[in-house]
Amino acid sequence: MPLEPVSLAMLMQLAETRDPPIHEGTPALARMSGPIFAGMSGRGPDVARVRNLKLDTSDGGRIRVRVLEPEGESRSVVVYFHGGGWVIGDIDLQYDHVARDLVNLARSTVVLVNYRKAPEHPFPAAVEDSYLGLCWAAEHLTEFAPAGVPLIVAGDSAGGNIAAVMTRWARDRGGPRIDYQVLVYPVTDCDFDRPSYVAPENQLLLSRDTMIWFWGHYLADEEARTSPDASPLRAPDLAGLPPALVYVAECDPLHDEGVAYARALADAGVPVVLEEAAGQMHAYFQMADILPGYRTGVELVADHIGTFLAGCTPGGQEG
Repeated sequence: MPLEPVSLAMLMQLAETRDPPIHEGTPALARMSGPIFAGMSGRGPDVARVRNLKLDTSDGGRIRVRVLEPEGESRSVVVYFHGGGWVIGDIDLQYDHVARDLVNLARSTVVLVNYRKAPEHPFPAAVEDSYLGLCWAAEHLTEFAPAGVPLIVAGDSAGGNIAAVMTRWARDRGGPRIDYQVLVYPVTDCDFDRPSYVAPENQLLLSRDTMIWFWGHYLADEEARTSPDASPLRAPDLAGLPPALVYVAECDPLHDEGVAYARALADAGVPVVLEEAAGQMHAYFQMADILPGYRTGVELVADHIGTFLAGCTPGGQEG
């Protein structure tokens, strides 16, 4: 189906400003758009408790994490990695709203990890920071949720890429145990020539040129991009990873690689559900109160988390 009308109207308004596309500017300039969209989204709903902490990285840096807790007993802990092409975005802007909605809809604690951004901190800083945040959440889980609740990783776009990498790192490094994964229009490969990448109708808020720009800042070495830690679709073995929801947008350059990753997980014996947001473009999932697809999307994710939790036995094991 064609792009839904509200998204189309927003793109027409943006076109009238005659601002250059992201890939024609600098990271600093691209980051200036974050507060604008955040202001349009609003603060988000109240949650029972919010805590902000800082973690020290192994190379002397620091990252922030935000823990948001629901009213009553938390059913799970969701470690969420935000999108933004590894270059833009942070936990203070649109993603605080996303986390607040997930907290209330899934009745779960959400931990946002503010990994460091490229080009100042190129690959593998984002995945290393994210693994630090994931391990911290697992080690401190009983401080904000009952012992034994499932641990879930989730993320959109570049954050979906990170969440996918985290599942394999946890498997191969002996923990922490991840019970479920939610990947919203994830980056899974460095191939810019898939049909959805080159389709003219998909060159919207995110385009092929913009993704090339993001990858150029995150990991300039084109050969190194084929590492499974950057392109999880290229991992030689996906067996034993946690059950997954892969949620793609129909009008998105990343559509085909998301579908391909869902199929690769299924081929490896991983239980996976593939959902498609019809008529939606990339980035709709972060645009609370802006695009109607956001509310449908966040409710769908929460419903899938709820379905998974309903099938779990105490201790997070799927029944």
